[in-house]
Amino acid sequence: MDWERLQKAIGYHFAQPSLLAQALTHRSHGVPHNERLEFLGDSVLNCLVAAEIFRRFESLREGELSRLRASLVRQETLHQIAQELALGECLLLGEGELKSGGHTRPSILADALEAVFGAIFLDGGFQAAQQVIGRLYGATLRGLDPKATGKDPKTMLQEFLQARHTPPPKYSVVTTRGAAHSQEFEVECVIAELSVRTTGSGSSRRAAEQEAAQRAYDQVRK
Repeated sequence: MDWERLQKAIGYHFAQPSLLAQALTHRSHGVPHNERLEFLGDSVLNCLVAAEIFRRFESLREGELSRLRASLVRQETLHQIAQELALGECLLLGEGELKSGGHTRPSILADALEAVFGAIFLDGGFQAAQQVIGRLYGATLRGLDPKATGKDPKTMLQEFLQARHTPPPKYSVVTTRGAAHSQEFEVECVIAELSVRTTGSGSSRRAAEQEAAQRAYDQVRK
């Protein structure tokens, strides 16, 4: 496991490597695993994201801020950041999860990233967590559109296409992996008129469609 590479990628080096090891250990691998750190990291992330959007968007009301925060801390956003970090390559998984592709499963990656945030908080304190989260969320925060607050990617994509008199995208399941209780869906989103074709994955068809729609939306807006 190349944990040194990961620490360079997040811009933080652990004084207590055991915390990083725990953050990257899925419960299928053994104990101590990362569920408690995930709980802590989720709270730290919510707090820091709330503070950042409160500072950036002075005119937004409480409900608008809440919806904007939710869009930033949801599984899809965490999964995207985890993929950029190649976090899946660093995870410790049980044999069953390894065989079923657990290192690419959005829910596992999102939970592990939150656990890393929790581990950083314990290892270096609030300021260290703030710096790492601010760095990893930098591009996402700069590209925020408050007008789209509360709208999911599929809705945003469809409204964008409608405004330009372009037919709606078509979604189809490419493949389904894993056992019935832990399936992973891969969905394709196609906008033929714009030659756009993206894929997304998730623990449900809806989650996979949302990820594919987000990637398509990012493409058509360029």
